[in-house]
Amino acid sequence: MTPDQALYWLDLLGTFVFGLSGAMLAVRRDLDVFGIAVLAVAAALSGGMIRDMALGATPVAALGTSHTLLAAFAAALCVFFFHRLIEKLSKPVMVLDAIGLGLFAVSGARKALDFGLDPLPAVVLGVLTAVGGGAVRDLLVAETPRVLREEVYALAALLGAVIVVAGDRIGADPLPVLILGAALAAFVRILSVLRGWQAPKAPGPRD
Repeated sequence: MTPDQALYWLDLLGTFVFGLSGAMLAVRRDLDVFGIAVLAVAAALSGGMIRDMALGATPVAALGTSHTLLAAFAAALCVFFFHRLIEKLSKPVMVLDAIGLGLFAVSGARKALDFGLDPLPAVVLGVLTAVGGGAVRDLLVAETPRVLREEVYALAALLGAVIVVAGDRIGADPLPVLILGAALAAFVRILSVLRGWQAPKAPGPRD
Protein backbone atom coordinates (compact mmCIF):
# COMPACT_ATOMS: atom_id res chain seq x y z
CA MET A 1 0.00 0.00 0.00
CA THR A 2 1.39 3.40 -0.99
CA PRO A 3 1.41 6.37 1.43
CA ASP A 4 -1.31 8.07 -0.63
CA GLN A 5 -3.50 4.98 -0.42
CA ALA A 6 -2.84 4.69 3.31
CA LEU A 7 -3.79 8.33 3.81
CA TYR A 8 -7.00 7.81 1.84
CA TRP A 9 -8.06 4.80 3.91
CA LEU A 10 -7.09 6.43 7.20
CA ASP A 11 -9.20 9.44 6.25
CA LEU A 12 -12.13 7.23 5.30
CA LEU A 13 -11.86 5.15 8.47
CA GLY A 14 -11.56 8.30 10.58
CA THR A 15 -14.65 9.70 8.86
CA PHE A 16 -16.64 6.57 9.65
CA VAL A 17 -15.50 6.35 13.27
CA PHE A 18 -16.13 10.04 13.98
CA GLY A 19 -19.51 9.60 12.30
CA LEU A 20 -20.29 6.82 14.76
CA SER A 21 -19.33 9.03 17.69
CA GLY A 22 -21.54 11.87 16.46
CA ALA A 23 -24.48 9.57 15.82
CA MET A 24 -24.12 7.92 19.24
CA LEU A 25 -24.18 11.30 20.92
CA ALA A 26 -27.35 12.13 18.95
CA VAL A 27 -29.00 8.93 20.18
CA ARG A 28 -28.04 9.75 23.77
CA ARG A 29 -29.67 13.17 23.31
CA ASP A 30 -32.81 11.44 21.96
CA LEU A 31 -32.60 13.10 18.54
CA ASP A 32 -34.54 11.77 15.56
CA VAL A 33 -33.09 10.17 12.44
CA PHE A 34 -32.35 13.56 10.88
CA GLY A 35 -30.54 14.70 14.02
CA ILE A 36 -28.51 11.49 14.04
CA ALA A 37 -27.49 12.07 10.42
CA VAL A 38 -26.61 15.73 11.04
CA LEU A 39 -24.38 14.97 14.03
CA ALA A 40 -22.74 12.07 12.22
CA VAL A 41 -21.91 14.23 9.20
CA ALA A 42 -20.78 17.18 11.33
CA ALA A 43 -18.44 15.04 13.42
CA ALA A 44 -17.16 13.08 10.44
CA LEU A 45 -16.48 15.86 7.94
CA SER A 46 -15.77 19.10 9.81
CA GLY A 47 -12.17 18.33 10.76
CA GLY A 48 -11.16 17.30 7.25
CA MET A 49 -12.91 20.30 5.73
CA ILE A 50 -11.05 22.66 8.10
CA ARG A 51 -7.78 21.00 7.09
CA ASP A 52 -8.43 21.19 3.36
CA MET A 53 -9.64 24.79 3.46
CA ALA A 54 -6.51 25.77 5.39
CA LEU A 55 -4.37 24.04 2.77
CA GLY A 56 -6.31 25.49 -0.16
CA ALA A 57 -7.08 21.96 -1.33
CA THR A 58 -10.25 22.41 -3.35
CA PRO A 59 -12.69 20.88 -3.68
CA VAL A 60 -12.28 19.66 -0.13
CA ALA A 61 -11.85 15.91 0.13
CA ALA A 62 -15.23 15.54 1.84
CA LEU A 63 -16.96 16.90 -1.27
CA GLY A 64 -14.53 15.78 -3.97
CA THR A 65 -16.16 12.34 -4.16
CA SER A 66 -19.15 10.65 -2.60
CA HIS A 67 -17.02 8.28 -0.53
CA THR A 68 -16.65 10.39 2.60
CA LEU A 69 -20.31 11.41 2.67
CA LEU A 70 -21.32 7.79 2.20
CA ALA A 71 -19.03 6.77 5.07
CA ALA A 72 -20.67 9.36 7.33
CA PHE A 73 -24.19 8.30 6.35
CA ALA A 74 -23.22 4.64 6.78
CA ALA A 75 -22.10 5.45 10.32
CA ALA A 76 -25.42 7.16 10.99
CA LEU A 77 -27.35 4.14 9.71
CA CYS A 78 -25.26 1.73 11.77
CA VAL A 79 -26.00 3.69 14.92
CA PHE A 80 -29.68 4.13 14.06
CA PHE A 81 -30.21 0.38 13.82
CA PHE A 82 -27.53 -0.99 16.17
CA HIS A 83 -27.01 1.68 18.84
CA ARG A 84 -28.08 -0.71 21.60
CA LEU A 85 -25.30 -3.11 20.60
CA ILE A 86 -22.72 -0.32 20.37
CA GLU A 87 -23.87 1.07 23.73
CA LYS A 88 -22.83 -2.18 25.40
CA LEU A 89 -19.21 -1.28 24.75
CA SER A 90 -17.41 0.51 27.58
CA LYS A 91 -17.79 4.27 27.11
CA PRO A 92 -18.59 3.90 23.38
CA VAL A 93 -18.65 7.58 22.43
CA MET A 94 -15.34 8.23 24.16
CA VAL A 95 -13.63 5.21 22.61
CA LEU A 96 -14.91 5.97 19.11
CA ASP A 97 -13.96 9.61 19.53
CA ALA A 98 -10.45 8.63 20.64
CA ILE A 99 -9.95 6.39 17.60
CA GLY A 100 -11.19 9.11 15.26
CA LEU A 101 -8.97 11.62 17.02
CA GLY A 102 -5.88 9.53 16.38
CA LEU A 103 -6.74 8.80 12.76
CA PHE A 104 -7.45 12.43 11.89
CA ALA A 105 -4.41 13.74 13.77
CA VAL A 106 -2.03 11.67 11.66
CA SER A 107 -3.87 12.15 8.38
CA GLY A 108 -4.02 15.91 8.91
CA ALA A 109 -0.31 16.17 9.70
CA ARG A 110 0.64 13.89 6.80
CA LYS A 111 -1.44 15.84 4.29
CA ALA A 112 0.02 19.12 5.55
CA LEU A 113 3.54 17.75 4.99
CA ASP A 114 2.56 16.57 1.52
CA PHE A 115 1.47 20.13 0.74
CA GLY A 116 4.90 21.39 1.74
CA LEU A 117 4.15 22.86 5.17
CA ASP A 118 6.95 23.16 7.71
CA PRO A 119 6.93 20.78 10.69
CA LEU A 120 5.29 23.10 13.24
CA PRO A 121 2.40 24.23 11.00
CA ALA A 122 1.91 20.58 10.00
CA VAL A 123 1.56 19.59 13.66
CA VAL A 124 -0.91 22.42 14.28
CA LEU A 125 -2.98 21.41 11.27
CA GLY A 126 -2.95 17.80 12.41
CA VAL A 127 -4.38 18.86 15.77
CA LEU A 128 -7.01 21.08 14.13
CA THR A 129 -8.06 18.23 11.87
CA ALA A 130 -8.42 15.93 14.85
CA VAL A 131 -10.39 18.23 17.14
CA GLY A 132 -12.48 20.11 14.57
CA GLY A 133 -15.17 17.51 14.00
CA GLY A 134 -15.64 16.78 17.69
CA ALA A 135 -15.85 20.48 18.50
CA VAL A 136 -18.58 21.09 15.91
CA ARG A 137 -20.46 17.98 17.08
CA ASP A 138 -20.40 19.09 20.72
CA LEU A 139 -21.44 22.65 19.91
CA LEU A 140 -24.48 21.40 18.00
CA VAL A 141 -25.79 19.77 21.19
CA ALA A 142 -24.79 22.72 23.40
CA GLU A 143 -21.87 20.94 25.08
CA THR A 144 -18.52 22.51 25.85
CA PRO A 145 -16.20 20.99 23.23
CA ARG A 146 -13.94 18.28 24.63
CA VAL A 147 -10.88 20.13 23.36
CA LEU A 148 -11.63 22.90 25.89
CA ARG A 149 -12.26 20.62 28.86
CA GLU A 150 -9.79 19.49 31.45
CA GLU A 151 -9.37 16.02 29.98
CA VAL A 152 -6.36 15.26 27.81
CA TYR A 153 -7.73 15.65 24.27
CA ALA A 154 -5.77 18.07 22.13
CA LEU A 155 -2.57 16.82 23.78
CA ALA A 156 -3.30 13.29 22.54
CA ALA A 157 -3.85 14.63 19.02
CA LEU A 158 -0.63 16.62 19.35
CA LEU A 159 1.27 13.42 20.14
CA GLY A 160 -0.04 11.69 17.02
CA ALA A 161 0.80 14.66 14.80
CA VAL A 162 4.31 15.03 16.29
CA ILE A 163 5.04 11.35 15.61
CA VAL A 164 4.12 11.79 11.94
CA VAL A 165 6.26 14.91 11.56
CA ALA A 166 9.18 13.34 13.43
CA GLY A 167 8.97 10.23 11.28
CA ASP A 168 9.01 12.36 8.16
CA ARG A 169 12.07 14.28 9.38
CA ILE A 170 14.10 11.10 9.91
CA GLY A 171 12.93 9.55 6.64
CA ALA A 172 10.97 6.67 8.19
CA ASP A 173 8.49 4.59 6.20
CA PRO A 174 5.25 6.66 6.30
CA LEU A 175 2.79 3.77 6.73
CA PRO A 176 4.09 2.37 10.04
CA VAL A 177 4.55 5.91 11.31
CA LEU A 178 0.91 6.75 10.53
CA ILE A 179 -0.32 3.61 12.28
CA LEU A 180 1.92 4.21 15.30
CA GLY A 181 0.86 7.86 15.61
CA ALA A 182 -2.85 7.06 15.36
CA ALA A 183 -2.61 4.19 17.84
CA LEU A 184 -0.63 6.13 20.44
CA ALA A 185 -2.89 9.19 20.20
CA ALA A 186 -6.00 7.04 20.70
CA PHE A 187 -4.33 5.09 23.53
CA VAL A 188 -3.29 8.23 25.40
CA ARG A 189 -6.76 9.71 25.04
CA ILE A 190 -8.48 6.58 26.35
CA LEU A 191 -5.95 6.14 29.16
CA SER A 192 -6.36 9.76 30.21
CA VAL A 193 -10.09 9.25 30.70
CA LEU A 194 -9.66 5.97 32.58
CA ARG A 195 -6.96 7.44 34.84
CA GLY A 196 -8.53 10.89 35.23
CA TRP A 197 -5.55 12.74 33.76
CA GLN A 198 -6.03 16.45 33.18
CA ALA A 199 -4.28 18.96 31.01
CA PRO A 200 -2.20 21.51 32.98
CA LYS A 201 -3.95 24.66 34.21
CA ALA A 202 -2.50 28.05 34.96
CA PRO A 203 -0.92 28.15 38.45
CA GLY A 204 -2.19 30.38 41.22
CA PRO A 205 -5.63 31.15 42.71
CA ARG A 206 -8.62 31.85 40.48
CA ASP A 207 -11.70 33.88 41.38
